[in-house]
Amino acid sequence: MKAVSLREIRQELNTLSSSEIQELCLKLSRFKKENKELLTYLLFESQDEEGYIDSIKIHMDAQFETINTNSYFYIRKSMRKILRETKKFIRYSKKKETEAELLLYFCTKLKDFKPSIKRSAQLQNMYNRQILLVKKIITTFHEDLQYDYQLILENLEA
Repeated sequence: MKAVSLREIRQELNTLSSSEIQELCLKLSRFKKENKELLTYLLFESQDEEGYIDSIKIHMDAQFETINTNSYFYIRKSMRKILRETKKFIRYSKKKETEAELLLYFCTKLKDFKPSIKRSAQLQNMYNRQILLVKKIITTFHEDLQYDYQLILENLEA
């Protein structure tokens, strides 16, 4: 089965009633966890972006606590998982401020992690890539926001 274009989907949705659209959304949420998470964000958390960011930070903290520190292999694997989930949450929001905030928080947690990431080239590269990504995102912000995020970035790089 070939998927139709977004334009065609939009036209078809315009012909449906409100209850039919609601039923389609519920069916969509049954198939994948990501669909359900996206609907949860759109319905309940998109109005309070700060609360959404705080809940993700709490989730990240919990994941950092459960990392197996017996070897750098397990640490790298866990860090990649945390970063993958964080980027998934960022995709739901589609706001650059949220992306910068969460990536800076991830980098802060990564830098303060014990054992130090300096002993692993892969973890150091992961950290450096995220710092470069944050720098790129910050350049698109208003000057006042740029200054605030630049201060946080300088503290991380020090």
